[in-house]
Amino acid sequence: MRYSELSGKEIICIDQGIRLGVVDHTDLIINLRSGEVESIVIPYGHRWFKPKLIVIPWRGIKKIGRDLIIVDLTTAKDYADVMKKIEEKPRRMSFF
Repeated sequence: MRYSELSGKEIICIDQGIRLGVVDHTDLIINLRSGEVESIVIPYGHRWFKPKLIVIPWRGIKKIGRDLIIVDLTTAKDYADVMKKIEEKPRRMSFF
């Protein structure tokens, strides 16, 4: 599935039925080795004019429909925690 096919779809929580946002306002965390989407980063709510960022792993996406994406918020993690783990991973540089 291409990002352009996801663009414009609303993101809905499966448990509460609340609207979390639109894919156009999100970011994706992509595994550069495999090219697979690992997570979707969603700005949620307003905390003094700065929304809280939550990260939903790909396994937390339950259904992708024609107009919306249904996600499970119980799999969500805080953005700061996820970024800390990504930055702590040792990076290998390869020139080939």
